[in-house]
Amino acid sequence: MTSASNDPGRARPLHVLTITPFYPKLGNESAGCFVAEPIAELAKLGVQSTVLAVEPFYRPRSGKAPSAPDAQWYRYPALPGGVGLASAGTGLLMRLRGPLQRLHASRPIDVIHAHGALPCGHAAALLSGQFGIPFVVTVHGLDAFSTRQVSGSSGDACARVSRRVYSAAQRVLGVSQHVCAEVQRGMNESVSVSAVYNGVDPGRFAPGEEPAQPVVLSVGNLIPTKGHELMVRVLAVLLPEFPTLIWEVIGDGPELNRVFALAEQLGVLASIRFRGRQDRAAVAEACRNCTLFALPSSYEGLGCVYLEAMASGKVAVGCVGQGIEEVIRHGENGWLVRPDGIAELEEGLRVLLRDQAQRTAIGAAARQTILQSFTLAQQARHLYSAYEECLA
Repeated sequence: MTSASNDPGRARPLHVLTITPFYPKLGNESAGCFVAEPIAELAKLGVQSTVLAVEPFYRPRSGKAPSAPDAQWYRYPALPGGVGLASAGTGLLMRLRGPLQRLHASRPIDVIHAHGALPCGHAAALLSGQFGIPFVVTVHGLDAFSTRQVSGSSGDACARVSRRVYSAAQRVLGVSQHVCAEVQRGMNESVSVSAVYNGVDPGRFAPGEEPAQPVVLSVGNLIPTKGHELMVRVLAVLLPEFPTLIWEVIGDGPELNRVFALAEQLGVLASIRFRGRQDRAAVAEACRNCTLFALPSSYEGLGCVYLEAMASGKVAVGCVGQGIEEVIRHGENGWLVRPDGIAELEEGLRVLLRDQAQRTAIGAAARQTILQSFTLAQQARHLYSAYEECLA
């Protein structure tokens, strides 16, 4: 691939404007790491990136995490909650039009990359029409039209606006084929959609030693779909055979109190480490030092945490029917169970905890999978190709 800075047909580097609600912030360094971390690899290809991280005015003011690439933060007018989501892109347009006009005049923008159809993709479509700049939009989850997040007539409005965004985009990028299929399923027409999988830094997420005391690690927001309740129930069944087993939980969210109460009720609280939110270095260390990784999430577009565990040479346990099914081959480079399949999860963890040789072989194959196809450098190359196709 010819880099943007060395392309004889281009007099200047490719300038990409990223508009995103996901970006590492103070107190939550993992938020939007999948947007921030490929930027350094894109720079190696000659891409100049300008990042606009956006948030509605009614949310607490954020600041960029020191470890993340430079970004400018913008707060925009919007109605709170789901009722305002369909129209939020218009408010975002109003906030960004002036800064974008000045930026485009001083350093012409070649491509706008929006993350999520609402509100960023909507704003990108409006800005694209006004300034004549092509745009792509990345869909990060299975709720591609926001109808799961927003119900009723407000959800219908979100779906209508999302369809317009996808139709107007030069390319729609899904983080997995599952996500791409959700986009196509909700459209009344064919759109240009392709998968660009998230990547991992295999230097940061690298193999380490197994702990003397078995540790099953879960990383993710504590929300109902992530399967934390399932893990508590399985832990209660496994502890008689593995009395020193620890379940380490990184993340925070509305399910924390419920999971805590269930663990107390089942008598397993002493075997759980609730660590809350952690920075990227701590997550990488936890992946290196666990026995295996398990997150039985039932609604997952892909799941960077599975890729990070795999890069760390650990068995990652996920669910069939989710985006990670495109990466994990059951029993070869990872482990798959049915969503809400408590008996399968219990048996899978039991088999893996008993058999270190099998864990080692699967973990080694998992890391090879990441090195071959799912590094940040590979993600950046796929993004670069998508940008180039917009300008062809």
